[in-house]
Amino acid sequence: MSAQAQYTHEPVMLKQVLEGLQVKADGTYLDGTFGRGGHARQVLARLGPRGSLLVMDRDPEAIASAQREFAGDARVQARHGNFAEMAQWPLAVAGLDGVLLDLGVSSPQLDDASRGFSFQSDGPLDMRMDPGRGPSAAQWLAQASETQISDVLWRHGEERMSRRIARAIVERRHNEPLQTTRELAELIARTIGRRDPHKHPATRTFQALRIEINGELDALETGLTAATQCLKPGGRLAVISFHSLEDRIVKQFIRGPVARAQRRGLPVPEVAPPPLLAVGRAQQAEVAEVARNPRARSAVLRIAERRAEVA
Repeated sequence: MSAQAQYTHEPVMLKQVLEGLQVKADGTYLDGTFGRGGHARQVLARLGPRGSLLVMDRDPEAIASAQREFAGDARVQARHGNFAEMAQWPLAVAGLDGVLLDLGVSSPQLDDASRGFSFQSDGPLDMRMDPGRGPSAAQWLAQASETQISDVLWRHGEERMSRRIARAIVERRHNEPLQTTRELAELIARTIGRRDPHKHPATRTFQALRIEINGELDALETGLTAATQCLKPGGRLAVISFHSLEDRIVKQFIRGPVARAQRRGLPVPEVAPPPLLAVGRAQQAEVAEVARNPRARSAVLRIAERRAEVA
């Protein structure tokens, strides 16, 4: 995909996000997953001279793109980092009128074979959203136990053949470690076959490994807490998720500590109003958008508002 195509690609559920955030001209908004700025650019277009846009991304290429594009706009500040760390940014702690989190991997990351997120083209088995942090997928698979691999594929990918795939990976690395996306995808296809003609057999494994390598679910829980802390009373939170694991966390976080305790099997705390109030029901992309942008097919958007009575 060309740079121009990346910039003109339609951001997922843009109309619903903007309606949910209720952008105020003099407000301060944070896009915690800048990507290539599809949502952020439209939020900025609705801000006046006193408004502010803060953008974060753990991908250094995304932040470099933001710094280039908005270098002449004093309303925009960019920070390289995980959105889970937004409470460490003084500009965010000062108070936000809205926070947007568009979860998962971005289109530019998927389209760049060198990042190792996709099996559609061959590339190094990396999968790190921030290439400067932590082990790559290849490094993790080279040292993780068979049980660890199986557990990750089941928990993060809901892969029913997780044990068989884990065993095949461990057997393969005795002779030669996996180094590329094609090697892993072909190993999985040989191991479990093509059960679904519409889905590559490696789809769930790639999803699970990406989530594990990037600590995505832990970052989401931490980021939701940080966003709640940074939002002003009446401020809005908009979260787009792309699979049930993410959406379940978002839904239960908005419902409050009782739901989170029940999910983890912990004692239920004394009932108190949760700091966030759900705004409407979960939303999905309209049929026309899905036809234009297949990535929107699995997207779920949830909007919540910081309760005015919560300090």
